[in-house]
Amino acid sequence: MKEGFTVSRMTESDAAEAAAIDAGVYTTPWSEHSFMEALKKDCYLFLTVRGEGREILGYCGLVQSFDEADITNVTVRSEARGQGIAFLMLNELMREGRERGICRFSLEVRASNVPAISLYRKLGFHQEGRRKNFYSMPEEDALILWKDESTASDPAE
Repeated sequence: MKEGFTVSRMTESDAAEAAAIDAGVYTTPWSEHSFMEALKKDCYLFLTVRGEGREILGYCGLVQSFDEADITNVTVRSEARGQGIAFLMLNELMREGRERGICRFSLEVRASNVPAISLYRKLGFHQEGRRKNFYSMPEEDALILWKDESTASDPAE
């Protein structure tokens, strides 16, 4: 575990803070209600990363369907970026996913989000497709990335 950061499961008491982070980063953020509803369902898994100040610095989540999962959120506060938080929490999310029987992970990312695409490639994801005009405000294509855990090695090793 990276020094000074703590990764843990998101709880309902974290929903308001996660929604506030989302609102500060995205044009179509998740609401507190959306997080609360997702946390009630067994198919969702959300993690948070806290710093020494105990505020949430980032969070990520997935929704599971059988042995596959869609990574729905990967968000780090703007002022906390560049510290390896996304890498740390995604490694933990996929580790916990593997424990739940997940062997294939997918996600969408804005085609222009070079830092995120670089991170996902470092984690072993590769592009499988493109969704035209998937994002709005601004309108942009999404790259569809997949990672197959049954054939991949763990980048944390």
